Amino acid sequence: MGEIIALVDGSTYSESVCDHAGWAASRLGVPVSVAHILGHRQGVKADLSGNIGLGARTALLEELAELDQAKAKLAQRRGRAILEDAKARIEALGVEEVHARLRNGDLVETLQDLEANAALVMIGKRGEAADFAKLHLGSNLERVVRASDKPVMVCSRAFQPINRVLIAFDGDPATMKAIDYIADSPLFAGLSLHLLTVATASTEMRRKHEGAVALLRGKGFEVTSEIVPGDAIQVISDKVSNGEADLLVMGAYRHSRMRALIIGSTTTEMIRSCQIPLLLFR
Repeated sequence: MGEIIALVDGSTYSESVCDHAGWAASRLGVPVSVAHILGHRQGVKADLSGNIGLGARTALLEELAELDQAKAKLAQRRGRAILEDAKARIEALGVEEVHARLRNGDLVETLQDLEANAALVMIGKRGEAADFAKLHLGSNLERVVRASDKPVMVCSRAFQPINRVLIAFDGDPATMKAIDYIADSPLFAGLSLHLLTVATASTEMRRKHEGAVALLRGKGFEVTSEIVPGDAIQVISDKVSNGEADLLVMGAYRHSRMRALIIGSTTTEMIRSCQIPLLLFR
């Protein structure tokens, strides 16, 4: 089954990531690796020429290099403190095996190494720089979701008990992957599932929809379902706003970043508008 990778920083969302990781780990019976990844250190700025004399310039470079080293050491100490707090919070939720991982490097590259044995990756909706910007998502969120081969749970600001799961189903490979995952995962055992397709009820779409429902019911799940016309973002957002779901499952980022930049991204809009956690599949 692997482990859960919980990505934490110094943001308020890190507490929610820990709480969601504790919930998932308890249901899956797997350990948690809580990870804090430090970006590449910024070195001394190169161009310090001008009217500064050679001796003064050399002394300034040395001072800046010492300052750079001090900042790196401080970041390491802060990272360890973040991990200690996160580890303690998850252990307090009853998870017996929690590992702390402090790494240096690019977030996506490091995550790809960490997630080799992962069952699930968790990340907060916003990072430290975006805590109070409601319309701004974390700068690394899309990079993580696009790069990860594992399901990624985007955690909301605060953990709430999860009993009802809304599955946004469109018949594409990503949502079929989600159905297969749900059917075989103890993470969803005992939860109420609602399969929602927002589309014109064509014969092909109805066949895929009913096939997904039959698969889940065959695995013993309680499933309700509907196919409704309309705008997917609006219909799903309305259901979430009306309190009809505690977790949204959907496919993510099926188009390139360039296309999303030009015409917008359904995934980004759903993450931005929904105040519940999302489990995303690629």
